[in-house]
Amino acid sequence: MSELPKSDPSKRHIRSFVLRQGRVSPAQQRACDELLPRFGIQYSPHPLNLASAFGRDAPKILEIGFGMGDSTAAIALADPDSDYIALEVHTPGVGNLLKLIDAQHIPNIRIIQHDAVEVLRDMIGNATLNGVHIFFPDPWHKARHNKRRLIQASFIAQLVQKLKPGGYIHVATDWQDYAEQVLAVLSAEPLLENTAADYAPRPAYRPLTKFELRGIRLGHGVWDLLFCRKI
Repeated sequence: MSELPKSDPSKRHIRSFVLRQGRVSPAQQRACDELLPRFGIQYSPHPLNLASAFGRDAPKILEIGFGMGDSTAAIALADPDSDYIALEVHTPGVGNLLKLIDAQHIPNIRIIQHDAVEVLRDMIGNATLNGVHIFFPDPWHKARHNKRRLIQASFIAQLVQKLKPGGYIHVATDWQDYAEQVLAVLSAEPLLENTAADYAPRPAYRPLTKFELRGIRLGHGVWDLLFCRKI
């Protein structure tokens, strides 16, 4: 009997998510079945031609972990001159964003339902992105789970290579200790510079979510961090 090939240790990484699919509604599943072939991009361990994926040359913005996709849809709809590559692993969110794309006739979003670390590593070329959005990533608030947080020095070092000079990384979180970690990690990356003294005002393009509005009413903070790749 032949042995199975051993996995490459250099390809393994700590996952920043747990794949809890939750309940997928019939409408979300129908959207995945009918619309994902049109607005989705299959993961492949090969470089992706972003211009071909959208059928045009335009600024390309990557969103990592779009949740249910409401903010993604609103941002893309308000910015038709840019293209948005939206990453999410959870099927209910993918189905919901596909529903929004269809209902609101949003042509400038493509969805990749796969792990962001592997998509960045294998599919996104260096100096191809104009911006990256990471809104409310899982805070993994227990200290023993902090190693699962997406924003780590090694991840940012990889991510910044994908940015064009002058391209930006925008992170938003409602966990103060995560905001402090993100500020420290981004500030330590030599290819990035902060656009603010520390935390930035919320840019007008990032809509307030219902969850965020409820938190603000309860006195909870939200921290936006906006760094640019040095030219």
